[in-house]
Amino acid sequence: MHNDDTGTREPWRAPNAEIERLLALEHPDPHSLLGIHPTPDGVVVRAYRPDAEQVVLIVEDKIRLPMERRHDDGFFEILVRERREVFKYLLEVHYPRGETFTIVDPYRFLPTVGELDLHLWAESKHERVYDKLGAHLREIDGIRGVSFAVWAPNARSVSVIGDFNGWDGRLHLMRVLGSSGVWELFVPDAGAGSKYKYEIRTGDGGLLLKADPFATLMETPPATASVVFQSSYRFNDQEWMDGRPGREAIKSPMSIYEVHLGSWRRVPEQGHRSLTYRELAEQLGDYVSDMGFTHVELLPVMEHPFAGSWGYQVSGYFAPTSRFGTPDDFRFFVDEMHRRNIGVILDWVPAHFPRDAFSLGRFDGTALYEHLDPRLGYHPEWDTYIFNYGRNEVRSFLIASALYWLGEFHADGLRVDAVASMIYLDYGRRDGEWVPNPYGGKENLDAISFLRAMNERAYALNPGIVMVAEESTAWTGVSRPTYAGGLGFGLKWDMGWMHDTLEYFSLDPVYRRHHHRDLTFGMLYAWSENFVLPLSHDEVVHGKRSMLSKMPGDRWQQFANLRALYAYMWARCGKKLLFMGSEFGQWREWNHDESLDWNLLDYDEHRGLQRLVRDLNWHYRVEPALWEADVEPSGFQWIAPDNADDNVIVFMRIAPSSGQKLICVCNFSPVMRAPYRVGVPEPGFYREILNTDSAYYGGTNAGNAGGVEARKIEWFGFSHSIAITLPPLAVVWFRAPS
Repeated sequence: MHNDDTGTREPWRAPNAEIERLLALEHPDPHSLLGIHPTPDGVVVRAYRPDAEQVVLIVEDKIRLPMERRHDDGFFEILVRERREVFKYLLEVHYPRGETFTIVDPYRFLPTVGELDLHLWAESKHERVYDKLGAHLREIDGIRGVSFAVWAPNARSVSVIGDFNGWDGRLHLMRVLGSSGVWELFVPDAGAGSKYKYEIRTGDGGLLLKADPFATLMETPPATASVVFQSSYRFNDQEWMDGRPGREAIKSPMSIYEVHLGSWRRVPEQGHRSLTYRELAEQLGDYVSDMGFTHVELLPVMEHPFAGSWGYQVSGYFAPTSRFGTPDDFRFFVDEMHRRNIGVILDWVPAHFPRDAFSLGRFDGTALYEHLDPRLGYHPEWDTYIFNYGRNEVRSFLIASALYWLGEFHADGLRVDAVASMIYLDYGRRDGEWVPNPYGGKENLDAISFLRAMNERAYALNPGIVMVAEESTAWTGVSRPTYAGGLGFGLKWDMGWMHDTLEYFSLDPVYRRHHHRDLTFGMLYAWSENFVLPLSHDEVVHGKRSMLSKMPGDRWQQFANLRALYAYMWARCGKKLLFMGSEFGQWREWNHDESLDWNLLDYDEHRGLQRLVRDLNWHYRVEPALWEADVEPSGFQWIAPDNADDNVIVFMRIAPSSGQKLICVCNFSPVMRAPYRVGVPEPGFYREILNTDSAYYGGTNAGNAGGVEARKIEWFGFSHSIAITLPPLAVVWFRAPS
C-alpha cells in the first residue's frame, strides 16, 4: 500500500479496508469503489487491473493522465481536480512484458436490471425475466457489450469469467443489486459467441464455477460453458400463428408423432452423426407431412449434459441443445413445421434437475433452486434434485422458462414430464422418507400452486396452445380449469389405457377372453379428463420390447395384431401419440445412440404397416366423428362391448354437430368370422373405409367388397344390422349413411 487509513488520508482516496476487501474478491459492490465518482475535490477514477504495471486514464479521447498505483496487486486511482461531473473515459493498461491494451471500464455503467424487474422477479410475476437475467448484447452510451445478471443471494461475491477475460475472476467482479440477490455487470469486452461462466465465492469460502441458468446457448456437451447469443431470426409463420387462437385442441384432430431428434435418422456416410435442426426441418418435416400426423412432440430439446437421459435431466432451461445447431436453427425447424401445417409440442421437465457441479444444484453454495431437506429436495429414483416450488424466484424461473419456449420459439404446446412426482410428496418414497404438508397430507401444495399458475399464464399469453400432463395416477382434475379446482392442463396422457391395452395385446389370443375388461374398463373414466392415448418412447425401452416385438404369435400374427391395435387406437376416444419407429414396426428396442432401422422399409410387411398408419391419419383428419367429441359421452356409443369369448368389441363414434357416425369393429382373435352380425343405428349402405386385413397393408385381403347394406334385423338393441366378413386379427371401419 502507498498509504494507510490515518487521519491524514485525503477524503477522496479509497479506504485501505475497502481495497483489501476488493482484492480478496469479497466485495459485494465493486462499483461503489471502482469506476468514476464525483467528490467535493473533483472526480475520482479507480481501476483494478491485476498484474498491470501502469494504467493511464484517457479523458474524452484526448487527455492522458497516469493513474496512481495504490496497491501492488493492480489497484489504481486518480483525482481529476479540474472536473466536477462524470465524463467519458478509457483505460490504457500496461503490463510488464510490454503489452498494452485500451479498454472501456466496465465499472462506469449504471445497472442494466431495474428495480421493477427485481420486484417482479421476487414476486414470481416477471413473465419475461429472461430478457433481464442471463447474458444480453446491449449498446449503452454508444458502447457495445454484454450485460450479465445472475441470481445468487447467498454468495459472498460473484465474477463473470470467460474467453473475453482469460477466465480470470479478478477482472469482472459483479455487484449485487440491493437485497434481491441478483448480481449484475455490463462487460464491454464481451460479444456474441463469447463463452462464459460465473465464478461464485460461497459463504463458507468455497469456489464454484457455474453455467448461466438463463443462458440461451451452451457449449456442446461434454463442454459446459454458456455462450452469449442473440437471435437474428425472423419467423415466417404468421398465418399459422394468426390461426392458432382459433384452434381448440380438444375439438380438433391431434395425431402426434413423438420424436427423439438425435436418433430419428442419422448420416452413415459421416460417422452416423445426428441430423441438424435444419436438416431435420426438411427431412422430418416432409416425412411427418407425408404420414399425415398433425403434430410432432420432441423429447426435451433443452440442453442436457447426459445424452442417456434423453433430455429429461435438463441443465439449460432456456437453451436448445447445441448438439444439433443454434437456437436460430431450432427456430427454423419450428418455422418449417408450421409451414407444413404441423404443430410442435416440446417435452419440458420442471419436476427435477441433475446434480452436475456446473449446473443449478447448490448454485451459490446453498440449496437455492432445490429444497435443502432431501425428503423434499432429492429424487432417489432419478438421483436428481427437486425444485423448491414454494420459492418465488424459483417459480419465476420455471414459469419464465415455459413461456420462453411458447413465445420465443412459437412452440404450440408443452408436455410436462413426471407431474405425479411433483404433486405427491411421497412419490417414490417409503414411510419416513417424506414430509407431510401442513395439513398432514401427501399433496405437494407448492407444486400444485405452481402448476396452476404456470398453466394460467401459458394459456393467457398464448391462445391456442395446449399444455399436456404426463400424470400417471388418478388425481382428479388434471385437465380441468383452475377455476374449477383443476390443475389447468388441456390434456392428460391416459397411462391406464396404455397399460391395459398393451397388457391385453401382449397375450396370446387364447387367453384374451379372460382379460376383456382391459379393453372396456377405460371407457368408465374416458371423460373424466381430456385424454391423449400414448404409445410413447417409455414403452419401447428397458426390456419392454418394441411395439412389434410385444405382439404374440408368428410373424404374420405379430404384424396383424399391431395393425389391429393401431386401428382400434385411432378409432377410440382420445388424441393419439405414437413414438417414432413404431409406425413401420421396428423389431428392436429404441436406442438413443443409433438411427431407426429405416432399412426395414425394404420389406413388404413393414411398408404395409407404415401405409396403414398413413391411412389412419388421413381418415382421422377427415372424419369429424373421430375427434369432434373426444372428451364427452356424446361422441361414443358401445354397440357390442361384451363379446369376450370371440375377442370382439364394436363401438360407434359420433360427430354431434352433423350426426355423422363411424362404426369400428375389432376382432382380436386369429379366427375369421363370416357372417358376423353387427347392430347399426339406421338403414342404408355402410361403406367399408378401412380394413387392416387389406393386402395393401400386408393382410389376407378378406373384407366386404366396399361395404354392406343394413337390413331391418334387430340386433342387441338396434333396429337394423349388417352382416359382415370380419377378418382375423383385424379392425374394420364403416362409415354410416349420411
